[in-house]
Amino acid sequence: MPFDARLLVQLTANLTSGLDLTTVSAPLNWGRQPTLTNGAGAGQADLIWSDKRQIAGSATDSLDLAGALTGPLGGSLTFARIKGLLVAAAAGNTTDVRITRPAANAVPLLSAAGYIPVAPGGLFVWYAPTAAGVAVTAGTADLIDMVNGGATAADYDVVIIGAAT
Repeated sequence: MPFDARLLVQLTANLTSGLDLTTVSAPLNWGRQPTLTNGAGAGQADLIWSDKRQIAGSATDSLDLAGALTGPLGGSLTFARIKGLLVAAAAGNTTDVRITRPAANAVPLLSAAGYIPVAPGGLFVWYAPTAAGVAVTAGTADLIDMVNGGATAADYDVVIIGAAT
C-alpha cells in the first residue's frame, strides 16, 4: 500500500541586546523538511508505527521491531531497517525517558555504552534518509529499549519510520 511522509523541523529564535541608542538583534530561522516516498531506497520508507506509551517506575519498555508491533492498519509490522525515530517525553513526567540499546538483540542505532535522555517535555528526533538506514534483524538486532530510571511512571510518544525490505 502507498506510503509518504514529511518531517518538519523548524527553529525560530531571536537574541537581542539593548545598547545605549539602539537594540541589536540576531534572528535565526532554520528549518528542514525532508520527505519520504513509498519504497525501500534512499529517501523512501513503507512502514510507520506510533504509540502513546507508559513505563512503570524503574522499568523498561522493550520495543521489538520484528513482528511484535501492530501496524496502524492492523497486522504485525516487521522492519528490515529504520529510517526515523521520534520520542517525546510527557511534560508531566518527573523522570527522563532513556533511549537505550539493550545488552542483547539491540538495533545498532546507539553505542552499547550509553543512552539518550529525553527530559520531561523533551523531544528526540533521529532521521536517516539513506537506503540502508539502520538494519533490523529478527532475533539478533530488533530491540530498542525505553528505560525509566525513576520511581514514578513516565509517559512518552514514539514514532518509528522504516522499510520492510
